[in-house]
Parts: sequence; structure tokens; C-alpha cells
Amino acid sequence: MTGPPAPGDALELLERSLAYTTVSLGLVRPALLARPTPCAGWDLRALLRHMDDSLLALIEATGTGRVRLGLGSEAAGGASDPVRTLRERACLLLGRVAAATGPDVVAVGDRQLAARAVAVTGALEIAVHGWDVARACGADRPLPPSFALRLLEVSALLVDDADRPVRFAPPVLVPDGDGPGPRLLAFLGRDPVAA
Repeated sequence: MTGPPAPGDALELLERSLAYTTVSLGLVRPALLARPTPCAGWDLRALLRHMDDSLLALIEATGTGRVRLGLGSEAAGGASDPVRTLRERACLLLGRVAAATGPDVVAVGDRQLAARAVAVTGALEIAVHGWDVARACGADRPLPPSFALRLLEVSALLVDDADRPVRFAPPVLVPDGDGPGPRLLAFLGRDPVAA
């Protein structure tokens, strides 16, 4: 099996990530869908579509043991209530991961990953996009420090130079004294202090 190690706290990280992001999704209003996000060139509507694609891929992984690359969905971003759609998918994903009845190994393209590694990857992406959503909605919702620290630890295993600039922008410099939340966001190419 190739890929990053599978942390034993994958379910907890996914659960915390979904809880954090669900609160951010509560800030979304139709009038805000055209607002820019911290992801260059993306508006909130595009971010919600991307989040939907990501959740669908994670749901597929937990059900079939594989993720088909290059397949997209516009369901949540184009839905009359994209937030409700994302919340429903999040509940389905969490239920599947918690039940632990899915495959132990997931095929992602030509790589084989432990299902827990896929769940941690999803937790990282979901949490950071939850921050993106809040920022696009004009809210400052810092990631809880202990949670951000754990995600920062696993992000070093999950994100490398090959992921830039395709999945993540180059890292942003932050002062040495910044906490784990700003350091995580900066590592993933976001300016943690930009409005």
C-alpha cells in the first residue's frame, strides 16, 4: 500500500471538521454566493460546488473503495439549497466512516490508500474549506487551536510540492509566533489575516 500513514484519530478529525464546517455553512445566504473566497479565482458558489465534489468522492470511497478521478458534480453549487445538500452529504459520510463497514483500502487513481488516510485527507480539506466559507461570508471563525495543531501535523504528511499549485497555492509566510490555525492556513496557501 502506498500513501500517507493512517492516523488512529481519523474519525475524530473528520467529526470535528464536519462540525466546524457545518457552523460556517450556516452563514451562507443566496446573496453571498458571488462573493470571492480566499481561494484565488473562486467565488462562494464555486467553492460549494467543489465541496460537494469532495464529499461525493469521500462517500464513494467509503462505499466502493475507489475514487474515480475527474468526475465532477454541480449538485450542491447549483441546487436551490446547496447548504442543505452539503449537510446531508456530510451526515452520510460521517455515518459511513463511524460504522467502519466500508473497505479498509481505497483506490485513488493509481494509488492505494488506507481508508483512514482518506478520511483524514477529507477532514483537512473540509475544515479548511469551512474557514474559506466563513471568510467569504465576512466572518472570522478561527480553527480551534488543538484541532488546528493536529491538522497541521497531518498536513505535512498529506501535502507536498506536487500538490502545488494544483490543489494548494504556495505557502504564505506568517510570523513565527502565530498559532497553529494561522500556520495551517498559511501552509495550505491561505493568508490567515486577509479579510
